[in-house]
Amino acid sequence: MSSAPTIRVAIVEDDSAMREGLAMLIGGTPGFCCVDTFPTVEDALAATQGEAPDVVLLDIHLPGMLGSEGVRLLKDKHPATQVLMLTVYGSEDKIFESLCNGACGYLLKKTPPAELLEAIRDAHAGGSPMSSEIARKVVSLLRRGQTVQTADERLTPQEVRLLGLLAEGYSYQASAGHLNVSINTVRDHIRSIYEKLQVHTRSEAVSKGLRRRIIF
Repeated sequence: MSSAPTIRVAIVEDDSAMREGLAMLIGGTPGFCCVDTFPTVEDALAATQGEAPDVVLLDIHLPGMLGSEGVRLLKDKHPATQVLMLTVYGSEDKIFESLCNGACGYLLKKTPPAELLEAIRDAHAGGSPMSSEIARKVVSLLRRGQTVQTADERLTPQEVRLLGLLAEGYSYQASAGHLNVSINTVRDHIRSIYEKLQVHTRSEAVSKGLRRRIIF
């Protein structure tokens, strides 16, 4: 039986001790490979060697361009790469900005190593991992807004519920169980959501759903 492919991870973190610690954790864990580390977004964007990483761990507070601003540029350069934000504390405006710019998840730096590795696996698999403290802030922040959908984005109630589950990190299988429908029905809903929102990936759908206040 073939083993699962190694998850290739890059780190953008200005604190050298934190950066080296993350690199050692990821590089020393079977199934993971730390392909590069950078102190700034600008350095990460300037890198030209090698293939794109599967997942980028991106500090939000960096010298020069903030991580919350750099997400979009990193996604533009590597559309298939999942960007997972790291922060010491949850600043609501930066959380929302990062997610709207294409980040797939948001973790506190105090996240235990085992949970961090699991979050990387989840992000690579299409999930949206978030520390519980961050998730509560996101829910609180989005509840203050109102749902706004244009005519071409009008999702059915079931599609909205599914998109919300995806935003919370549920897999397709778990979403099917939660909604009490088959996995094929979930896939049908996913295709409909992608078509209505004019997106091609799960992270794009969640990001646009958040920006448009379709989910909250």
